[in-house]
Amino acid sequence: MITKIPSQGAVVSLIVSPAVRFVALLALCAAYIQGPLTKLFDFQGAIAEMEHFGLHPTAFFAVVVILFELTASAMVLSGFLRWLGAMALAGFTLLATFIALRFWEMPFGLERMMATNAFFEHLGLSGAFVIVAAIDVAKGASK
Repeated sequence: MITKIPSQGAVVSLIVSPAVRFVALLALCAAYIQGPLTKLFDFQGAIAEMEHFGLHPTAFFAVVVILFELTASAMVLSGFLRWLGAMALAGFTLLATFIALRFWEMPFGLERMMATNAFFEHLGLSGAFVIVAAIDVAKGASK
């Protein structure tokens, strides 16, 4: 049986469909939903993470990070000031990347290679959030 290849128009229609757009935004925000939920269910672990990165007072930073990530993700997913939520997550990701993934300070080896990969993946994630913001502003959704 020969399967018909969908036309370019059908593929484009699928890509721009609201369902695919929402799933893509959800995937983009996944770490910013999973991370704070994990911190909520293990608040002592969240405090330990803040301590590890030298952020004091640790409980204050843990609460702020939890609230920030969930709020900005909700903005991106709901469309309410999506551009602002996306830019906030881009900036947060960039800042956190330079705090947590200082691969250039590590000795050569597996740990440095993994941190280097994660560093550049996070740069790409920041870029994706900037693109989301730019598309939202270009569509006039900056209200």
